Amino acid sequence: MMDGTARIALIGFGEAAMAFVSGWASVRTDPLHAPDLRAYDIKTEDPAQAGPMQARYAQLGVSGCTAMAGALAGAKAAFCLVTADRALEAATTAAGSIVPGTLWLDCNSCAPQTKQAAAAVIGAAGGRYVDVAVMAPVHPKRHLVPLLVAGPDADAEAGATLLRSLGMRPEIAGQEIGQASAIKMLRSVMIKGMEALTAECLLAARKVGVEAQVIASLQASDPGTDWQARGAYNMERMMVHGARRAAEMREVVATVAALGLPNAMSDATARWQDRVAATGAEAGAGDLAGRLDRILARL
Repeated sequence: MMDGTARIALIGFGEAAMAFVSGWASVRTDPLHAPDLRAYDIKTEDPAQAGPMQARYAQLGVSGCTAMAGALAGAKAAFCLVTADRALEAATTAAGSIVPGTLWLDCNSCAPQTKQAAAAVIGAAGGRYVDVAVMAPVHPKRHLVPLLVAGPDADAEAGATLLRSLGMRPEIAGQEIGQASAIKMLRSVMIKGMEALTAECLLAARKVGVEAQVIASLQASDPGTDWQARGAYNMERMMVHGARRAAEMREVVATVAALGLPNAMSDATARWQDRVAATGAEAGAGDLAGRLDRILARL
């Protein structure tokens, strides 16, 4: 594990950052050799959210900072864990105070060209940019979630070494910024697209009272999938994380467009993710029918 003299900054302190920090703590055997964790989240600038954010920091033993510069001061590495649409903005802000040589681990779900732009900003400020792709939900695996890392040899290897020192399991995907994120983006066409298909299919089926028959038909066609459970899970993902997933899918739209290919499915997926999130419906208990009804009541 990394020694206790090392400072790590966490830029953004939502679900992923909290999962990583709690995971690191779970495998630490000597509290005297814990890294010095400092976090900054833009929510602390909102008086209504500052208190809950500070409580979140305290719960996990992290020093909360009211400005990004405070979190970055003296940091050996910084994990950027904001939303996809704020990743370049975060890198630009960080460039004003990042310590030369600091590893900037960009874990956001962004298009390769967005990560390349962020890398240019961080590199110009003397930082070492590492493209990191988080390849599965952070729960329940937390710090053991699969990670892909990409970048110039020395930076990618330094990033992977640091991640391993924290008990994480990175794999190097390539030597170019954007190679890890490209894998993540194109995988999301399928994963988030299936969520959007679930919403359109099952909300319509529920509205006309035939969702049980539709699910039974899907189950007969593909008995290897528990369609009832998968439907409930996909709706929960959209209800809880739809806004963030929509931002990611807009990056996917840009990724596919840059390849000169049609991106209608990704664009529609982004709109469905936004639409479900905008209802504000609570995911609640794990029953599919209840989730569908709560969304339908607000669409």
